[in-house]
Amino acid sequence: MKYRLTRATKKKQLEHLLKLLKPFATEHQLIRLGGNSDGGYLIPNDLMGIDQCFSPGVDVTSNFELACAERGMEVFLADCTVESPPIQHQNFRFVKKHVGGYARNQFIDFSTWIKENGKPESDLLLQMDIEGHEYEVLFSASSQTLEKFRIIAIEFHSLDRLSERSYYDLALPIFEKLRQSHICVHIHPNNYDALRSNHGISIPKFAEFTFLRRDRVKKMEVAKTFPHPLDRDCCDKKPVLLPKCWYST
Repeated sequence: MKYRLTRATKKKQLEHLLKLLKPFATEHQLIRLGGNSDGGYLIPNDLMGIDQCFSPGVDVTSNFELACAERGMEVFLADCTVESPPIQHQNFRFVKKHVGGYARNQFIDFSTWIKENGKPESDLLLQMDIEGHEYEVLFSASSQTLEKFRIIAIEFHSLDRLSERSYYDLALPIFEKLRQSHICVHIHPNNYDALRSNHGISIPKFAEFTFLRRDRVKKMEVAKTFPHPLDRDCCDKKPVLLPKCWYST
């Protein structure tokens, strides 16, 4: 039998992280892009002037990317597990590569990908679901690169491991970096798996987060309506609701 020994994260540390990620309602109402299942995200209705969307992680659905393309955006997609997106559009720019924090084997470097393709004069949109590699991407990306994105929608994986001190210590600087330039405006747990509890704090294993750059916000208040009326379950399993400790004051 194998055992994994690790220090546990303290309750006050988890509470600190939840405070960093507390979602806020702003003057920009949330809209849903990408259909009514997995792959759809709630984002602020602040898309005017965004000419490009970057979407690492394609898998079996491209409804979000299609919605962006139909709004006139040039959409850059990357995924080494598929030969092409399941939906085609003239605005799609696909590369059969994984996206990571640095280039190696089948991986391209995220920051280089953005630098080579992003319009420097335009705000960008990022939608990322890359099965755990989001941590290395965000850790390696400079603040200047992240600030190019007006809106960031990410599915974070293995959040239940935040109860491990080593994992928490790796994740905390990433969320702190994001919070410097963006605020969280929505959280939606993926109901593929159940909640985990630590120190009485319930944590989803996977959750979709939406962030809006701070300079786009003139007024905000703590969001209190969860689930949002536009939220949809990611799969046919039992619904998972965002625990009140993530948003209640």
